[in-house]
Amino acid sequence: MGANSSSISELPENEYLQKLSGSEPISENDPFWNQLLSFSFTTPTNSADLKLLEEATISVCKSLVEKNPRTGNLGSLIKVFLSRTKELKISAECQNHLFIWQAHNALFIICCLLKVFISRMSEEELQLHFTYEEKAGPSSYGTECEDLIEELLCCLIQLIVEIPLLYPCQHTDSNWWKWLCSWYRGRYSGGVTSALGDITYSISLEAVTTLIVFLSCQLFHKEILRESIIHRYLMHGRCLPYTSRLVKTLLYNFIRQERSPPPGTHVFQQQTDGGGLLYGIASGVATGLWTVFTLGGVGSKASAQLEQCSPLASQSLLLLLVLANLTDTPDTPNPYRQAIMSFKNTQDNTAFSSSNPHAFQINFNSLYTALCEQQKSDQATLLLYMLLHQNSNVRTYVLARTDIENLVLPILEILYHVEERNSHHVYMALIILLILTEDDGFNRSIHEVILKNITWYAERVLTEISLGSLLILVVIRTIQYNMTRTRDKYLHTNCLAALANMSAQFRSLHQYAAQRIISLFSLLSKKHNKVLEQATQSLRGSLGSNDSPLPDYAQDLNVIEEVIRMMLEIINSCLTNSLHHNPNLVYALLYKRDLFEQFRTHPSFQDIMQNIDLVISFFSSRLEQAGAELSVERVLEIIKQGAVALPKDRLRKFPELKFKYVEEEQPEEFFIPYVWSLVYNSAVALYWNPRDIQLFTMDSG
Repeated sequence: MGANSSSISELPENEYLQKLSGSEPISENDPFWNQLLSFSFTTPTNSADLKLLEEATISVCKSLVEKNPRTGNLGSLIKVFLSRTKELKISAECQNHLFIWQAHNALFIICCLLKVFISRMSEEELQLHFTYEEKAGPSSYGTECEDLIEELLCCLIQLIVEIPLLYPCQHTDSNWWKWLCSWYRGRYSGGVTSALGDITYSISLEAVTTLIVFLSCQLFHKEILRESIIHRYLMHGRCLPYTSRLVKTLLYNFIRQERSPPPGTHVFQQQTDGGGLLYGIASGVATGLWTVFTLGGVGSKASAQLEQCSPLASQSLLLLLVLANLTDTPDTPNPYRQAIMSFKNTQDNTAFSSSNPHAFQINFNSLYTALCEQQKSDQATLLLYMLLHQNSNVRTYVLARTDIENLVLPILEILYHVEERNSHHVYMALIILLILTEDDGFNRSIHEVILKNITWYAERVLTEISLGSLLILVVIRTIQYNMTRTRDKYLHTNCLAALANMSAQFRSLHQYAAQRIISLFSLLSKKHNKVLEQATQSLRGSLGSNDSPLPDYAQDLNVIEEVIRMMLEIINSCLTNSLHHNPNLVYALLYKRDLFEQFRTHPSFQDIMQNIDLVISFFSSRLEQAGAELSVERVLEIIKQGAVALPKDRLRKFPELKFKYVEEEQPEEFFIPYVWSLVYNSAVALYWNPRDIQLFTMDSG
């Protein structure tokens, strides 16, 4: 920030901000607005800049909150913004080329003010600030005046869906936009990309950010908002027809990952001939407020995060997640969720269902590529979960891909680095695997994909391994981590369910994967024996004393035995359905055969142990007949021969292991705080005071 920091401290004394937050009403036609809005700056690129700005201007914002009911200056500013955006669309005859620039600046100020207003008042109070009407008197609110909230929301959505990026003339039929492109090409030697692209990118980002701010009232409530004025506007009335276009645009923003203009790049700059756009109106203002307002400007660097990604893509994805998780109203299901649930591939020529007016088409190949590339972020993983769980068209397409490893490998990396991820991200990654393993085709195909040199897997050098075997390794590692660290039953259940779904289609398991399956069973066996011993000692120690309550070892034993039974069922499922495809598993089973002795007569495991005991006995007998001092290769050869000779009817059939992911009742109780924690932690250039947050604790994200 450098020298700007000391200058920003002077903002509360600036004459333009003082007038905006003062006691005098300012008409929307007052020349003051041209002065206020004619500034050139780089939009703040991180929350630290916004925090600094908010702290410097909090007195101004408080004054506006107090005096706006009498002055209506917030409403005037919004009307000025609306007029600027409307002027953009009038016709090619429009002669004032400053409107898009001033519209962007007005929107930035509105967003900053809204954030403060929303954090300090209820939605009902906010609505009153929007409904001031001068005709009704200096201290009253109009009831019949136009609804500025709805108009502003609708305008923001129109900006997002109608302003294309970079070379928009090639992608739109809008006459006004074609004219604007043509004008820019003649005005700027750098072409539309260097000039128009910068400002359209910025105003698109600002519109997305302002919509997020509008919805941020949820942050300041502990309970999930089921009735909201802002939600009602977005799900009914004038905003509703834009639902599918908004969702589609936000998805394409995510897909394209357009980089932001370099810091310090401005569209409206003074021309060298002295006749520039900025100079004509604002040269007299340059020494006022906005010379000190260049957060992140020339001479400063954008954050490392912004250098690696697209702020517009990131912000668009966050807005999409927020919209998709708005609660249904009693009479209307969430239209944004409906749009996400029903969109189709551009290559799908089947008719849309008449029951869903919000359906649309999008390029699935581009979407798939973006999802594969962006899985390092919580929000991209959450989007993938939503699409797989809720949109059958996307799920069918993903499962049909022949390069499924491009999607699965990033998910496995998330689970592998479980220590570095938050629990919600791990859950989402695990549930994605569970959803994928519900499909038998997926379970077969992953064993046909051979991977080379998995560098991020550190426990062992894996020069060649199937995707299926790697998936098993990572899931087992997650179970073992959970057993020693978090001890989360929910995590255990989903890990085991994914393994169970795959077990009947285990094929050519890597020797290390087979070893880890048996090693996990060994770990469970030791834990079972330890808890049994603790229970026995506790019971003996309590015989002479009735003072202290016994620990609930029965519950611990019950949980461990459930997990042990599931592991035995997974092993049994593989042996029953694909024994001849998995000699390495049989080898590992024989090598650790003593582990299973104690469970042969255990009442909870007797039935499931029959097949495992039969396989161990059958192959042990054949190995004994082959003599002593057998090499590993010879043992595997005997196992392969024995697998053909073993009569299949000797193995008892059990019901097929199949688990299906089902969302719990009231999923919004989990997802809404999760989504807003992502917004709080990840949104570009948005800052909220952590002391004001009510929806979640600071460590929940």
